Amino acid sequence: MSRKIAGFLIILGVFMIFEWVNLGFNLADGHPTSFYVVHGILIVVNIILAVVLGIIGWRGFQGATKKAPGEQPVKGRTGDAG
Repeated sequence: MSRKIAGFLIILGVFMIFEWVNLGFNLADGHPTSFYVVHGILIVVNIILAVVLGIIGWRGFQGATKKAPGEQPVKGRTGDAG
């Protein structure tokens, strides 16, 4: 995974957490209970998804910066084929 993609996943995860936590605090009173249950489930699922994307991005970022001892970069290779 390239550093650009890894960085994008990390930023996306942070943005999703901010966005959904903000939505949770901005839910207005006066709705039926089912409204809060559905939105609560959406918030929890999306925060879990954001954390997973952040972890994938972080691992990809670390993998892109670490090299094995004696490993030479491959010239002309723009992406990972596998």
